[in-house]
Amino acid sequence: MPEMPEVETVRRTLTPLIKGKTIEKVILWYPKIVATDHDKFVNELPGKKIIRIDRYAKYLLIRLNDNLTIVSHLRMEGKYHLTTPEAPKDKHDHVEFIFTDGTALRYNDVRKFGRMQLVLTGTERQTTGIGKLGVEPNTPEFSEQYFLSSLKRKKKNIKNVLLDQTVVAGLGNIYVDETLWQSKIHPLSLANKIPANKVEDLRKNINDTIRIATEKRGTTVHSYLDANGEVGGYQEMLQVYGHAGEACPRCGTTLEKIKVSGRGTTFCPHCQVIYK
Repeated sequence: MPEMPEVETVRRTLTPLIKGKTIEKVILWYPKIVATDHDKFVNELPGKKIIRIDRYAKYLLIRLNDNLTIVSHLRMEGKYHLTTPEAPKDKHDHVEFIFTDGTALRYNDVRKFGRMQLVLTGTERQTTGIGKLGVEPNTPEFSEQYFLSSLKRKKKNIKNVLLDQTVVAGLGNIYVDETLWQSKIHPLSLANKIPANKVEDLRKNINDTIRIATEKRGTTVHSYLDANGEVGGYQEMLQVYGHAGEACPRCGTTLEKIKVSGRGTTFCPHCQVIYK
């Protein structure tokens, strides 16, 4: 599942491919990808110019003129690729934006979980799932005091809290496992029982991991590709995710894998302390 570093990499690679282009036609091969009015999506976009692409957490915000924004959530398998209208359609291509310069942008999604919404620019927090999200890593809002006070109000396990996006947005299964291991915190620890010094360790590790993973252009362990069809590089740095049954890089204990909130979770039973 694309997490914040992957979505930011898609934003950076997609921008030079489509910025400044004017939409001529929109085709919905699988209309359910669009969560807002389908007719409005198809009829209002022709003639609109792509101004830039922004991002919040795991959402892409494709800014158009006339105060419109396409909010795109890639979910598990969503990908964009630039092609031409004449190119053969892949069976997993579901939306096509044809541009006046003869190119086309296609949205491909094997599982069909991704969603797009056409909204007025500036209303994203009122009209989309962005309104439920917490702050992003590596921002002034993600402060030591904010994180500590937020976790003190949470009686759920820390893995669940980090995955639900309401405290800190943009983390998924990969980076939660990695940052909890880095911080020596067991994933089943109750969020409100974790000592303040360990909360600060976790905050710093979240910031560092997201920054480095973004520099490495994300993590490819299953199907993630950027807008140029290229894989990420952070998978070479993973310490625990995908390494269940191997020796912990820190203490040598065999890494274990359990299910937490339905998600496969890898951790070290020796050096990750459980706080209850």
